[in-house]
Amino acid sequence: MIQFEHVSKKYGKKTILNDLNFTIDKGKFIIFIGTSGCGKTTTLKTINRLIDIDEGTIKIDGEDIRTRDKVDLRRHIGYVIQQIGLFPNMTVAQNIAVVPKMLGKSKEECNAIVDRMLKLVHMEAFKEKYPNQMSGGQQQRIGVLRALAGDPPIILMDEPFGALDPVTRDELQDELKTLQQELEKTIIFVTHDMDEALKLGDEIIFMDHGQIVQMASPEEMLKNPANDKVRSFLGKHISMTTPPTKVEDYMRSHVIKVQKNRGVRECIELMARNNIDSLIVTDKQDHYEGTVDIRALRHWDKDLTSVEPLIRQETKVVNINDEAKESFDYLLETKEDYVVVVDDENKVRGIITKTSVARSVSQNLWGENE
Repeated sequence: MIQFEHVSKKYGKKTILNDLNFTIDKGKFIIFIGTSGCGKTTTLKTINRLIDIDEGTIKIDGEDIRTRDKVDLRRHIGYVIQQIGLFPNMTVAQNIAVVPKMLGKSKEECNAIVDRMLKLVHMEAFKEKYPNQMSGGQQQRIGVLRALAGDPPIILMDEPFGALDPVTRDELQDELKTLQQELEKTIIFVTHDMDEALKLGDEIIFMDHGQIVQMASPEEMLKNPANDKVRSFLGKHISMTTPPTKVEDYMRSHVIKVQKNRGVRECIELMARNNIDSLIVTDKQDHYEGTVDIRALRHWDKDLTSVEPLIRQETKVVNINDEAKESFDYLLETKEDYVVVVDDENKVRGIITKTSVARSVSQNLWGENE
């Protein structure tokens, strides 16, 4: 267990950490997140005393870390940074064995630790390779293994995957989460990426100006963000948990339209090419006039010069700013295939279809089942 009690830190007159009070339970994956300069990395570095605090107390399992020798403290806390920091003149095996050697492990014990670590990530074949013979993702895996090699109960990670490409980053996130759960380590992880925070964290600590704005599980933070800054960071994830309700959010904007002066043969051909059985009809200014379907065109009068006499007015029309639920209910209760969406000037903006209803149901399913 890690306890922060009234922890503060200043550089000159500038307050970096302001009266932090929180507890991290053993075996948890904790995420620190916030904008640059919010204090998240400083907080991380106070745990292994890379930065000493000015006020307050930090305890690990009830012991004030200031009573511990700094070097000894750090040997029992894993540390992974973005720059990796592998020793270039050492093999993978030698890099992983650095901390076990410092802890007085024998050569045989170190070899066993190296083999066990490499097996965890299926990298046994890289044992005798040097860092420059590996990709960035492979090097970062070794950096994580080196932090684990001394069997520390706590591992600190400062944006370790920030420099990697998205695919490699995603793979390493999965591997790290699996390792953490298998080995039951306490991991404190700094990131500025909310996707990463939600994927990895058991709890997320959101910081701003050296203070904790919110400490909560991903689920709780998504449901009840503490303020607008947290809500902004959550961004697209908020919209996933609170589905939109307006017609505009569900309409299909790409629709096939024709002007009311178009010929019948032209309209039939347009339907055939687009695999549809009706068209939305407008005037020259794109104002909605109605619809025309294949049933009306099938027995058209050969003297007709345009589809205007065949236009139907029965199709339901809704405003783009209306609530979508009314359209959904209408489509489910009738045999109609779509609802026409217009703006305040009666110009066609799109259609709502039964597919739109399905998307709405999908987005709401998890909330109804809680």
